[in-house]
Amino acid sequence: MELDKVISTRFSVRSYTNQKVERSLILEILEAARLAPSAVNFQPWHFIVITDHENLEDLHEVYQRAWFREAPACLVICSDHSKSWKRKSDGKDFADVDVAIAIDHLVLKATDLGIGSCWICNFDVPLARKKLKLPDEIEPLAIISIGYTTAGPPLKSRKSLKEMVHWEKFGTH
Repeated sequence: MELDKVISTRFSVRSYTNQKVERSLILEILEAARLAPSAVNFQPWHFIVITDHENLEDLHEVYQRAWFREAPACLVICSDHSKSWKRKSDGKDFADVDVAIAIDHLVLKATDLGIGSCWICNFDVPLARKKLKLPDEIEPLAIISIGYTTAGPPLKSRKSLKEMVHWEKFGTH
């Protein structure tokens, strides 16, 4: 699929078929995330793949939505703040930025492979830490549900470029 088409057809899937996602396709999706750029190439991410029914049931406790239970696989994307680059001028930690770039790569690759995904951030982080047995320095940043869907992309309402693009200085269009 061409990149423009992948970008324009990607959407947050909240309706999955019960068809399993092949391990080889999950690995292709993760490879796209692995190749994402990161600040100073520190790559402060970890990917936890959950496909086992019992482990998915455990994960459902951290985000209790009916549609989430339909997803045949989930990727828990974590950031490692002990391994991330910090900007010297203000101490800004780039782990979350780096992980977000990796997530964008993987959801676009999933779309390219015909696999739907949904980027979930509103979950019970302390419970996720416990269920996934995460060490203190590893933060579960997002859960990406993946699977096949019969739904098509909804119409997207997006701001115009004029509303968000500034030329030379803020406030100039």
